[in-house]
Amino acid sequence: MGRLFGTDGVRGVANADLTAEMALGLSVAAAHVLAEAGTFEGHRPTAVVGRDPRASGEFLEAAVVAGLASAGVDVLRVGVLPTPAVAYLTGELGADLGVMLSASHNAMPDNGIKFFARGGHKLADELEDRIESVYEEHRTGAPWDRPTGAGVGRVRAYEEGSERYVAHLLGVLPNRLDGLKVVLDEAHGAAAQVSPEAFQRAGAEVVTIGAEPDGLNINDGCGSTHLDKIKAAVVEHGADLGIAHDGDADRCLAVDHTGAEVDGDQILAVLALAMRERSVLRSETVVATVMSNLGFKLAMEREGIRLVQTAVGDRYVLEEMKEHGFALGGEQSGHVIILDHATTGDGTLTGLLLAARVAQSGRTLADLAGVMERLPQVLINVPDVDRTRVGTSEELSAAVADAERELGETGRVLLRPSGTEPLVRVMVEAADIEQARSVAGRLADAVKSALG
Repeated sequence: MGRLFGTDGVRGVANADLTAEMALGLSVAAAHVLAEAGTFEGHRPTAVVGRDPRASGEFLEAAVVAGLASAGVDVLRVGVLPTPAVAYLTGELGADLGVMLSASHNAMPDNGIKFFARGGHKLADELEDRIESVYEEHRTGAPWDRPTGAGVGRVRAYEEGSERYVAHLLGVLPNRLDGLKVVLDEAHGAAAQVSPEAFQRAGAEVVTIGAEPDGLNINDGCGSTHLDKIKAAVVEHGADLGIAHDGDADRCLAVDHTGAEVDGDQILAVLALAMRERSVLRSETVVATVMSNLGFKLAMEREGIRLVQTAVGDRYVLEEMKEHGFALGGEQSGHVIILDHATTGDGTLTGLLLAARVAQSGRTLADLAGVMERLPQVLINVPDVDRTRVGTSEELSAAVADAERELGETGRVLLRPSGTEPLVRVMVEAADIEQARSVAGRLADAVKSALG
């Protein structure tokens, strides 16, 4: 069996790849593994379970709850809430684990299961591997001790979860949003209620789109992966800015008053300067991945803020932040982590803090985001090559060195082998888009020649 857990839990087409039986079995296995690891410390464990509004989340939630309760875990069902809300409540309520059912920005037929450990943190790889192993043992018939009588878990709805999460968000804000008009695109997803409520209670005038989930329309032509609607809405309503989430609201992308996109790198730049001004940017450092735009790196250098870069994936950003105590990190895609107030990317929190900076500074978001210039990026996928030799091919190394000399200080090259496919991604940045395209094309040819 291939590894079930990816970089963000277990995902697949609901009721095909990800079945009710799998959801139940993984939940039982998670309960057993965390008990063996001493996470429950001899007491009766509690789990927080939430989901996004996908139709498949209804039966998958039932399966997860059944699995946990059958393993002796008490369950607090918080209903439809963002992933960061489930992570927050797991920590805030002192629960032993959290479970979120969502496939994030994926299309509606997909769904996923993500587990959080005590405190609302993602599980370590070794715990995920052990859960898979125990799940497979149970699936193939290995017996397990089943509690009976008073030993089975109890299940109840925790309806206060939404209010506690919104109150937490409002408590983080350094200033109110009075006087701002904000368009929110909720992707017909998990934040369709809590995000508009938080912005309104913070003082903003709110226009919402994509906030009518019916279980089938999540991410459908809206949200952070489809910005055309919010761009038009911001201009139509004369709003100061727009905030777009994905299906589980762990991401945030923005739109300025002209309808121009403000991506994750620009959001990080704006927040880094705001946090330094408030003396909460620890070590005056921000963490981002190697895919961040070179313009972001140059802007941080110019502003005297240190940039630490990691492998691609918000989990690697988070690991770096936790290890060294940094306060701010994220990805170009809009996963932004403010570690003092969240254990995962939180799109609503990010949007609120971005709007707070606009309100506090009296400047437009376009002006604030202008702290960095996004250099053009060209990305080419080169299929059917031996990705394992990217770092050892002398022919390819020479081609990369030639490209870097041509680009000079205002350009860069990045070759990324796929983790699962015979594929290499060639990314080139340069101030001149035509130069970037030319260099990327030559490098793609070099990859085919060297690794094909």
